[in-house]
Amino acid sequence: MAVATSPRTIPTWDLPLRLCHWLLVALVIDAWISNKLGDMRLSWHIWNGYAILILLVFRIIWGFVGSSTARFANFMTGWSAVTHYLKSTMRGNAPYFPGHNPAGGWSVAAMLFLLTMQGMCGLFASDDIMASGPLNFLLSQTMTGKLSTLHSVGFWLLLGMIALHLSGVFFYLFFKKDNLITPMITGIKYARDNHPEPSVQIQSSWIAFLVLIGSSLLVWLGVQVWKW
Repeated sequence: MAVATSPRTIPTWDLPLRLCHWLLVALVIDAWISNKLGDMRLSWHIWNGYAILILLVFRIIWGFVGSSTARFANFMTGWSAVTHYLKSTMRGNAPYFPGHNPAGGWSVAAMLFLLTMQGMCGLFASDDIMASGPLNFLLSQTMTGKLSTLHSVGFWLLLGMIALHLSGVFFYLFFKKDNLITPMITGIKYARDNHPEPSVQIQSSWIAFLVLIGSSLLVWLGVQVWKW
């Protein structure tokens, strides 16, 4: 009688990356709530913005020094690779990627770009009544007005990107039977029998801690230096 064996597990997403992902989710939601519900001077909204910028700086640096699945070099591809992957997915014979696939990689890049644009514009934005970003005083009223508009429009672009991202996640969950949510919580994926087991290098969390400290200092200095 054949002996049942447990599926092989692959450590895919490191803890710092997972924390960064879910903290960004929570902070974006909280930033929207604080903007809409009673934070007239947007004090909490601004602190949310600082935290988001710190995590974005962390994620960008982690994309160069972090675990193999976090590094941009391992998932940012040309458009030909993206179209090939999407066509293969529709045919049901897409190659297996332990981390982001080519389409998912560009989704990550777009999300990081839009979040960075939101955070940077927020530093200079103003509602012309009670609240303004910490660096609003550096620019003319005309320019801050344009950045405020971009900050508002950028939110809807970000919502669209989030909707596209979630659509992809649920497409894989319900149609491809590939759960992408649980691995982003546990950090673990299961190896597939018909694919060779990929090699994933997980970076030390101590390195991530140092990167986080450096990211916090960069954001703090980046704002404070203009106030001196």
